[in-house]
Amino acid sequence: MSRERNRAGIDRRSFIGSSIAAAGLLAGGTRAWAQDIRGAKASRPVDTAAGKIEGVVLDGGVNAFYGVPYAASTAGKNRFLPPQELAPWTGVKETKLVGNRSPQDFVGPITEVEALDRTETQGEDCLNLNVFTPALGRGDRPVMLWLHGGGFTSGSGNWLLYDGARLARSQDVVVVPVTHRLNVFGYLYLEELGGDAFKGASNVGMLDIVAALEWVRDNIANFGGNPNNVTIFGQSGGGGKVGALLGMPAAKGLFHRAIGMSGAFVQGVPKDRATETAQKFMAAVGAKNVAEMQAMPMEKVRDAFLNAQGLTLQPVVDGRTVPANPFAPAATPISQGVPLMMGTVEHEVNFFPTTMIDPIDDADLHARVKQTLRADDAKAKDVVDLYKHGRPKASNVELSQIIASDNGMRVGPLTQAERKSELAGGAPVYSYYFRWLSSVRQGKLRSYHCLDIPFAFNNVEVCTSMTGTLQSRYALATKISTAFASFARSGDPNGAQGLPQWPKFDTKTRATMVLNDESAVMNDPFGAERQMLAKLREGNS
Repeated sequence: MSRERNRAGIDRRSFIGSSIAAAGLLAGGTRAWAQDIRGAKASRPVDTAAGKIEGVVLDGGVNAFYGVPYAASTAGKNRFLPPQELAPWTGVKETKLVGNRSPQDFVGPITEVEALDRTETQGEDCLNLNVFTPALGRGDRPVMLWLHGGGFTSGSGNWLLYDGARLARSQDVVVVPVTHRLNVFGYLYLEELGGDAFKGASNVGMLDIVAALEWVRDNIANFGGNPNNVTIFGQSGGGGKVGALLGMPAAKGLFHRAIGMSGAFVQGVPKDRATETAQKFMAAVGAKNVAEMQAMPMEKVRDAFLNAQGLTLQPVVDGRTVPANPFAPAATPISQGVPLMMGTVEHEVNFFPTTMIDPIDDADLHARVKQTLRADDAKAKDVVDLYKHGRPKASNVELSQIIASDNGMRVGPLTQAERKSELAGGAPVYSYYFRWLSSVRQGKLRSYHCLDIPFAFNNVEVCTSMTGTLQSRYALATKISTAFASFARSGDPNGAQGLPQWPKFDTKTRATMVLNDESAVMNDPFGAERQMLAKLREGNS
């Protein structure tokens, strides 16, 4: 979920004003997007293991610390290797500006989401996080560590929709969005190619997140958080990172609850396939060996990634950092005691600029479903007929969007919820299905991928470019953010006024909270459609 431009000379101190202005243009000129911190007073200094830091106090009293380093720069001899310990400093370090994002690609989402990108500078000194807390000093607040979207290749923890101030203030929690290495800088598997010097060159982007969790363990008490009550949550690629962490021994005990939103990590990349990707990339960048590639300028490595095709850059099942597939064929026992919440939105694919959102006729619907499902005419017709029966008010284009979403982005989260719930003696699982409809772009985007993020963060005012200006968004944001914070506090999402009792998910009843202006619990919502698509996928495998 990222879009980069050639901005080598950008002044990072201007990012807030330019981001608000860009967002305001999309929303008809409103400036109620994010707090402008340029005039904010400094927070009192806070001790960390590496030295004192000073942030700002935002409107409402939330203390915010931006660009806090949690490990050393990954440039030079640290490139491709696990994160290294941060060197201590003397005096007080100002943490009032967001840090770098990992070098990455130029591909962006729809403009409604892109408007909330701070477009901060890229660089290999990118292991940083932001902290939002209602009060400093010792406290017992739940900690919610956010993992951004963008797959494993793009994005950062600094997007405006991830601003944690409102969630921290309204729910009395500590919010920690994290930025880490991505793409070839974080997920190029080099253990088989680099000799002894690169034996640790595996899943280093995930090890960055483990280092951030260790920073939280060692420091968050001074920010009012409880290091023994940490929830990891993330959306899309961030949901995939949540899934991967659930299967990582190094992360065990560093977090205690997990939330995956429209993203999962059922199985990793085999070592042989990951090695092939590394060999392909080394040829593309023109490196004779790994050490030569490590010494290249960052821009050369990044640009080679931008132009490369067919690279598989995801966590690798290396037998060590990720010892086995986290959820295939069954859920990992590593995180057996960690409660899990999984959720999806109804029109996931509407996030992509190429998705059709204008009306289509019956013939076009049939053709699109046939292509999406790799089905023959008869099976495509059966699917369309079933969806029309279950959703009699849905238009053809909406049915096309939902079928593509159900057969694609919703499969992993549902599989992960199922297998986690089947783990004998495991912690509870909760499921949600988000169906609230955005009013932007004449309502054509409907309930699209990423739309649940502003509600989880209680950031609908910041994210008007995504949600539109419907008054109903405020009440739903309060309910959803309260449920998320309740889950972070106790492992149980119940407690949000206005939501019905939220039962645990299992594969018999498949109880699911359907989130909308009028939320309700449904057992196996649209289960007949789910079962039909599953049979078709089995036939195609």
